[in-house]
Amino acid sequence: MTIDLEKYQGLIFDMDGTLIDTMPAHLEAWSVTAKRFDFPFNYDWFYSMGGMPSFKIAGEVNKKHKLELDPMEVSSFKMDTFHNMEEHGELIACTHDILLNNHGKKRMAVGTGSQRVTAIPLLENSNILPKLDVVVTATDVEKHKPEPETFLMAAEKMGLEPTDCVVFEDTALGKQAAHAAGMDCIMVTSEGLSFHPLG
Repeated sequence: MTIDLEKYQGLIFDMDGTLIDTMPAHLEAWSVTAKRFDFPFNYDWFYSMGGMPSFKIAGEVNKKHKLELDPMEVSSFKMDTFHNMEEHGELIACTHDILLNNHGKKRMAVGTGSQRVTAIPLLENSNILPKLDVVVTATDVEKHKPEPETFLMAAEKMGLEPTDCVVFEDTALGKQAAHAAGMDCIMVTSEGLSFHPLG
């Protein structure tokens, strides 16, 4: 599907599962964490939490399974496990091509649910960081996806109105956040890109 980006001045990309195929590594890290802290691991459920910071996901684990784990301890273990993996994932061609083709023509940002300490090295190692005007991470906002703050901050830092921006996402939480921010959303799916306009 060809998507016309002409009317947008700013492109905002989620990172995990949108620009870089890190989701398998994140899910593997959650699987290891589930064994360590003795809670059930369900692949589809954890995938659906994509875009949410690890400590928030740990809180959702507590709610779902009526546990009282320390979310910061669980997320710290999970992030350490992720950091220590050799492979963090390949670039996702369809969105990476859009990033390259629009570099220098439009303003570009990443709005990610990952913490800054995780996001910046991944973006550096994949040579995406130099092409971005703005990076907004879970560390920079108080209200995470599906709240719109991540994308609103990205637009503001690029000096653009929300209506001038389009968001690239791969999860329902991310799409919800984009629409809540007043932005159109382009979803990255196994079949390619699909356009989800606001309203």
